[in-house]
Amino acid sequence: MAEVFPVQLGIGDKAPDFDLPRDGSGRIRLADFTGKPLVVYFYPKDDTTACTTESISFTALAAAFAKADVALLGVSPDPVKSHDKFVKKYALSVPLASDEEKTMAMAYGVWREKSMYGRTYMGVVRSTFLIGADGHIARIWDKVKVAGHAEAVLAAAMEL
Repeated sequence: MAEVFPVQLGIGDKAPDFDLPRDGSGRIRLADFTGKPLVVYFYPKDDTTACTTESISFTALAAAFAKADVALLGVSPDPVKSHDKFVKKYALSVPLASDEEKTMAMAYGVWREKSMYGRTYMGVVRSTFLIGADGHIARIWDKVKVAGHAEAVLAAAMEL
């Protein structure tokens, strides 16, 4: 396996641009959120236990994020068709971007080598970025544990 050196984004860095297909058709771009804070959460796979719990948690808090004028976006390498099924099955309200080519995951440094049961492979490391209204990264959560995460992100977003 080729050695990969992930991008290391930090607080205050300009958020990498993106333009990806999204659930329900159409495209979603960083420019769509100009002047508004944005939470981008990267997750490995639709309809898996932790990813489902995380997406349901953000959906449950979507009204609170909206009240704080903070947008939400979930991103995984799954195709749009998978996102559409995932959204429908769990009544998710958070838009989901399809990063099949992993361009956004690589730009944000979340496409990394992982290991499970002694096997190494490349995959999305569950991570969340809070992007300020100025387009710069205000907060980063790396190697996220799902329990209580959406609540922690909301608390941080409300401090912007």
